[in-house]
Amino acid sequence: MSLRTKIAVVIVGVALAVFVGAPWVYINVIREPAVESFVEQITATSLAETSSGTSGFFALDPTGTWNVTADSQVGYRVDEVYFGQNITAVGRTNGITGSVTIADLTVVDAEFTADMASVKSDEPKRDSQFESRIMDVLNYPTATFTLTSPITIAPTALTAAVTHTATGSLNLRGTTKPVDVTVVSTIRDGSIVLAGEIVIVFAEWGIPNPSLPGISTQDSGVLEFQLILNR
Repeated sequence: MSLRTKIAVVIVGVALAVFVGAPWVYINVIREPAVESFVEQITATSLAETSSGTSGFFALDPTGTWNVTADSQVGYRVDEVYFGQNITAVGRTNGITGSVTIADLTVVDAEFTADMASVKSDEPKRDSQFESRIMDVLNYPTATFTLTSPITIAPTALTAAVTHTATGSLNLRGTTKPVDVTVVSTIRDGSIVLAGEIVIVFAEWGIPNPSLPGISTQDSGVLEFQLILNR
């Protein structure tokens, strides 16, 4: 093997090491793991409170209108393959408004609107793609969920975490579709806490696939939320 060939082999080897090794180091050493989903968080917290005897549940008459607080969050969770490494991308925002109206242990009205332009992840380049090519927030600045069927609240919801199905319409990137959302609810420090997820198949909502050179995703992601409501 000539000297020139050996040098070429070394250069290629170094390039491959950098190409493969740098993403591995970033993902496994530098980058923080993705945060838990809101459903996982609310379930773990409720189990911990129950086992420790520190549950925040109390006798509560939920009748009335409950408004979204500034501690609420909504966002996305998408599995990516980043230069051969599997990661989960998460973006979130506190930019949410809305309310829930309850009468006689029935949710009779609910609507929530999220400011899509304020959704941020841990990667500015991803955020730039999200704001422009993917979600086009200039033309579609908000996403809105509106409840279309009442939800009957079981009395046990006042003393334990429970799961409901919320049927409504979701407007996302200019497309409106009916959706069924599984929602976990709990009571914490006098507030109602709701957490849920909706699987979003990109093509069904007119959302371009987020994949880029070196970064690929599946054909769907998860819209997730945690709503903290006060009267």
